[in-house]
Amino acid sequence: MLVPLDGSELAESVFVYAKELAARLDLELTLLHVCGPEERDLVPMYQSYVEQAAETLRYQSREAGEAIGIETERNGSRARGELVVGHPADEIARYADGNDMDLIMMATHGRSGIGRWAMGSVADKVLHASRVPVWLVRAGVANMVAYDKWPQRTILVPLDGSEVAESVLPHVEELARQRDSELVDVVIFRVCEYAAVPDDGSNAEPSGWEIGLRREISQARRSAEKYLARIEQRFTAARIRARSDVLVGQAAEAIADYANAQQFGLVAMATHGRSGLSRLAFGSVAEKVLQGLSCPLFLVRPG
Repeated sequence: MLVPLDGSELAESVFVYAKELAARLDLELTLLHVCGPEERDLVPMYQSYVEQAAETLRYQSREAGEAIGIETERNGSRARGELVVGHPADEIARYADGNDMDLIMMATHGRSGIGRWAMGSVADKVLHASRVPVWLVRAGVANMVAYDKWPQRTILVPLDGSEVAESVLPHVEELARQRDSELVDVVIFRVCEYAAVPDDGSNAEPSGWEIGLRREISQARRSAEKYLARIEQRFTAARIRARSDVLVGQAAEAIADYANAQQFGLVAMATHGRSGLSRLAFGSVAEKVLQGLSCPLFLVRPG
């Protein structure tokens, strides 16, 4: 797992997730700092910073593993710091591609400290260039609860009925296979994007269009439930505990509200998927979901 850092405390907010995931999924960690070409004179300082950060995360990951009864390696090889010179987004994607990284975890912003990155724009560029999934943490969210504090580890997986959106499913299966006795719940979720029929409180008979709309919503629900039942069986066959749910509303708002209300630890989705049974443009939906979430967002760019 690659963890890009810009020297700020906000960027380091990913540590609480990185340490747990490294222990639970047996991941090797690489902390990467990208030094701008104009900052070559500061390379020794940045090198010292990223190596110290790696030592901190190595220790925290070992503690996290021991807390849940997982034996972790003690030879110091599971986390290391690296420094390269160049433009942050380009170098992060290049490093991930050239070093066989399986996952990038980073904060969505963090402009402070000894670094000079604008992590929001960097994260956006990395997401568009990366060939591997990107785990995004909204740094500085006041009501975000740390990964290791959740009473139950749950993953919400929004789908739109398309094969493209389903490309996230193999990754969710891997995330759910954690190395401890705790079960990870997976909730597969579908939003039927139809406007709700207004209720004026009167006893008047519904109009023809209202009846038609309600019938259409009912049909969409049944179709979504049938579709999600098939996906649910996939997880059950893989010995992963899963359930499904369907809501009516606007996709991004419904996903974020549902995730926050149910206290999910992670939302996992593809970044786009405009096909299949619905009309979700998952690229823009993912961006809106991220802005409304109080938990991290795991994104896969299909293809």
